Amino acid sequence: MLEEIRGLLILQDRDKRLLNLAKDLAKLPQEEARAKAKLAGDEEAVKQAKEALNAVELRVKKIEMDAETRRTTVKRLRVQQFETKKNEEYNALGHEIIRYEKEVDEFETQELQAMEEVDAYRVKFQQASEMLAKTRAVVEADLAAIRERHARMLEQQKEVQLERDKLVQTVSEDVLPLYTKLIKSKDGLAIATLHGGNCTGCNMKVIASTVIAVHSEKEVTQCENCGRILSVDE
Repeated sequence: MLEEIRGLLILQDRDKRLLNLAKDLAKLPQEEARAKAKLAGDEEAVKQAKEALNAVELRVKKIEMDAETRRTTVKRLRVQQFETKKNEEYNALGHEIIRYEKEVDEFETQELQAMEEVDAYRVKFQQASEMLAKTRAVVEADLAAIRERHARMLEQQKEVQLERDKLVQTVSEDVLPLYTKLIKSKDGLAIATLHGGNCTGCNMKVIASTVIAVHSEKEVTQCENCGRILSVDE
């Protein structure tokens, strides 16, 4: 194999690794976002359960206040009834007392029903909170793993880049610009092998003179179809 090609293949290996590392690093924010998104549903469930619990607890308090207001009114009416000396007024106050006592009974029934709802919503809130805690633990583990991968890939990227910087110094200045252009435009595959008369980069058949030039290993030869540098298939 032409020595220049051998050096370029080693350089291409490092460039591929750098390219793959860059792609993987670019995916990490998306993975982090997906991990955090797992919390969204459970957080919303906790929020809704809490709001529902607060709403029914407020309703219980309002019922209690309304019932207490009626009880106070009944006490006041009983005092007025006790103090009145007129039968007509006495009877009228009695009807009012009965009406308010009936409302008190209705409020007490509503309060019992609402208290049952409070218990049910507390259970739902507790269940939602427990589910959120479990999901949060999983997500935190995922995020920790992502951070660890990020640090590891940055270290690998640094190491490979150092290797690449050393290798690029050994490449001929005549062929380096061509290689650099191809590695960027051909998604990390600047050099392709010649297999059965076909370029493995574009899978197109090359002309006979190109085949001869590649196998002669006297100079850097490009595929006339895709422009990649060709090497023999060993």
